[in-house]
Amino acid sequence: MYSPEHINYLKKKRRRKILIFFFQILILLSIIIVWELLAKYEIINPFISSSPSRILSTIINLYKTHNIFNHIWTTIYETIISFGLGTIIGLLIATILWWNNFIYKVIDPYLTIINSLPKVAIGPIIIIYFGANIKSIIIMALLISVIVTIITVYNGFIETDHNKINLLKSFKATKYQIFKMVILPSSYPTIISSLKINISMTLIGVIMGEFLVSKKGIGYLITYGSQVFNLNLVMSGIIILMIVSYLMYLIVSLLEKILIKKD
Repeated sequence: MYSPEHINYLKKKRRRKILIFFFQILILLSIIIVWELLAKYEIINPFISSSPSRILSTIINLYKTHNIFNHIWTTIYETIISFGLGTIIGLLIATILWWNNFIYKVIDPYLTIINSLPKVAIGPIIIIYFGANIKSIIIMALLISVIVTIITVYNGFIETDHNKINLLKSFKATKYQIFKMVILPSSYPTIISSLKINISMTLIGVIMGEFLVSKKGIGYLITYGSQVFNLNLVMSGIIILMIVSYLMYLIVSLLEKILIKKD
């Protein structure tokens, strides 16, 4: 049975959440209304900036022509494949680098160089090697997400409390036992954080790849719209992309809550 003070605290916390959500919706509605009014009275150029009503109409037309879900699913499919591969590869390489510090010292400068390199600059090379297909899109996404995952997870590994490691060493624990019992559990929050970063970075890589080679997907919609000067289609693609990005981030956050409860 909760005390009156605790019940009062929970009520305040619930009210605060409702208030935050209310203002979030209010800000969104305000942006939509102001945008629509500015475009309607041509205070801003509706041809360049579009408007919420035109975007909604474009999305409805895409739905009626049965194109919208095909494009959305293509981008989601490419993102899921790239996200899964990027997470697994990133975790494996980060583990190898923690396991062998010599290897880390050798490749550390190359990780920094690759991480700072604009990936779109090597897009043409990727297309030449892998062709103008889904492989190039996945490779582009992996180049963006894997390095970030490696660096984030590795930093989590090396920041583990050294007192715990030394305690296990005093009991003659093997490196595998130290990794399993201390390093991995201690780095759990970092790994979850890297998943949140990875999903966003993967989606960025997929869209960049679709800009270059795709014949379908949200990135293709945006590129095609810009080529034919259909700014309504461009803005519709951006809005759809924002929604997809938010939903995928939400799924990862939900997964985090489930795993924390099970932990």
